[in-house]
Order: sequence, then structure tokens, then C-alpha cells
Amino acid sequence: MNPLLLGLSVVLLWDGYFFLNYIISLFRNYPIREWTPAVSVIIPAYNEGKRVIAAVESALGQDYPSLEVIVVDDGSDDDTFEMASSVKDPRLKVYRKEHGGKARALNFGLSKSSGEIVVTTDADSYLEPTAIKELVRRFHSDEVAGVGGQVRVPGSSFLERAQDAEHLRIAMFRRAKELEDLSLAPGPIAAFRREALDGIGGFVDDPVEDYATTKAVKSLGRVVYAPRARVWTEMPKSLSVLWRQRKRWFLGDLKNLGGGFTKDLTFLLLSDLVAFLDVAVPPLLLFAGKFELFTLWWLFEVFTMLLPTLMEGGSPINALLFPLILWFWAVFYLALHIYGYFSALLRRV
Repeated sequence: MNPLLLGLSVVLLWDGYFFLNYIISLFRNYPIREWTPAVSVIIPAYNEGKRVIAAVESALGQDYPSLEVIVVDDGSDDDTFEMASSVKDPRLKVYRKEHGGKARALNFGLSKSSGEIVVTTDADSYLEPTAIKELVRRFHSDEVAGVGGQVRVPGSSFLERAQDAEHLRIAMFRRAKELEDLSLAPGPIAAFRREALDGIGGFVDDPVEDYATTKAVKSLGRVVYAPRARVWTEMPKSLSVLWRQRKRWFLGDLKNLGGGFTKDLTFLLLSDLVAFLDVAVPPLLLFAGKFELFTLWWLFEVFTMLLPTLMEGGSPINALLFPLILWFWAVFYLALHIYGYFSALLRRV
């Protein structure tokens, strides 16, 4: 078989596999439980004076009957504490502590909380009104120790659209493959049973504390996905900041590999192979004059992204631009992963 055609076939089969599983998942009823345990929402905040009020108000504005909101100012240099304290609501508690990092701020908030279910979100994020209700409903059995929701990214720049499309793709993968075995309960929208957090000694102090905590909690029970629990969170607006953020995440992932399907080394290496093909195949098709195959690739990627985008509440523009966005992420992550692998190897030498 022609190498270009082989490469294109691998890309289409890989993306088609997850798309087919996503379609199947839409017709599958996932288990829920209608109950309303007391919930504590912890919001760690460091120099978030301009954004913390929106996060607090979104937490207090939840369609949920029994909750408290705890803001932990992690030694900010700005007016984070004053801005959070300006919100007047008896369900809100605001504390200030010396700067010690996100995990320590979360554990400080945990020590001040009383809820049976502990929800985490970020000070630069705002929860949709039903987010907590949807998280709680997914604790459908005593075996479920944690629940993660869907992260979305606001904004209209290319980089913001690319990150929102990335999280829509993640939502597609999680619904297709991780409904009942989630690799990562993301920090901006995660929920854990208090007894599970107590059982692992609290949130794990790690550069990627959400992944490390998810992995630790899975030693005590299951972590599942809540597709309808959604948070909107600010993401990097420049390429340099994005690189630093994802470098920290990936190096942390390498240290903690083994937390589930998309955190498995085999999946990681296979995804890198597909990323290489995503980078190489489309330009080579154009260079070789295979315009009909390039058009097939473009239309296929738009088609497989359009339905998940519409179903998950995204902008159709993201789907129409997705082939460009896909190529951007393939180049970005291939470079990042190569850097990460060499960094890990050099640390071991």
C-alpha cells in the first residue's frame, strides 16, 4: 500500500474508532442516583482578585439545596482576600494562609469543610448552575469515590478556540471510553467523597495535583465521568504560557502514568504516532497533488467533530476549523512530548 494512503488510513481509523464509540455512548444510559448530601466547594486562589468573584458567585448560584463555599487565599499579593470577602452570603467562608501551593490550599480548605462530598473548582473558573447537581448524581453507588466533569474554554481567539476544541475532544473521548473509569477528575470540576480524601491523606501535593489525587483515590474506589457537569475556565492566551502550562502537566503525567485509559503508556505512545501522522500526512498529500485525499481528510475531521461539538454545546466554528486546530495540536504535542521524553531520560541518567 502507498505509504501516504497507509498513514491516512491510520489517522481515519484512529479518529473513527473514538467517534463510533462516542455515538454508541449517546444511546447508553449511564447510572445516576438522586440524592442531596451536604457539599463543600473549595476554591483555592492565588492572585485572582480580578476573577475570584465570578467563581464564588457561580458556586453560590448552584441549583443545589445544601452547600458551603470555602475560598482559600493562598498568600496572594493582590486583593484576592478582600474581593472574595466582599461577597455577602452565610454559606461563604473566606480564609487566608501563607503561600504553599494549590494542594496545600485545598487541604487547608478541606480541614475547614463539613460536606460529605467535596467539590473543587478554580478561582479563574465559573460553574454552570447545574454542575454540582450533575456531579453528585454520578455517585450512583458506594463504590464511586470521585467524579469529574467537563471543562470548557471561553474566548474567540484562535488559541482559545483551539483549547476549547481540545477540551471538546477530551469530552468526546471520556464519554466514549471513560464513563465509568475516568483517568482524570480535573481540578476545575471534580468531586470526591470526604472519606476517600481522608483515606489518602488529603489532596496529593504534586505539580499535577488533580491527576495525582485522582490516581490515589482510584486505589479506594471508582472515579467516573459526569458529562453534563460543566465548568468554564480561563486558559493561556499566549503560546509561551500555554507551553509552560502543558510542560508542567506532561512532566507530571509521565511521573504518574497508570491512572486509566488515556493515562496509560501504550495509549500515550500510540497517540504520539498518530500525532506524527497528523503532522506529516496532510501537507504531504498536498505536496503530492493528492487533493481528493486531502479533501477526504478535511471533511472527515470536520464531520467527526461536528456532532460532538453540537451535542456538548460548542460552537460550530470550532468544528469547521477543526482540521487546522488538529494540525496545530499535533505539532504542539509532538514537540512537547519529545521534549518531555528527553527530559525524563536525562533525569534518570
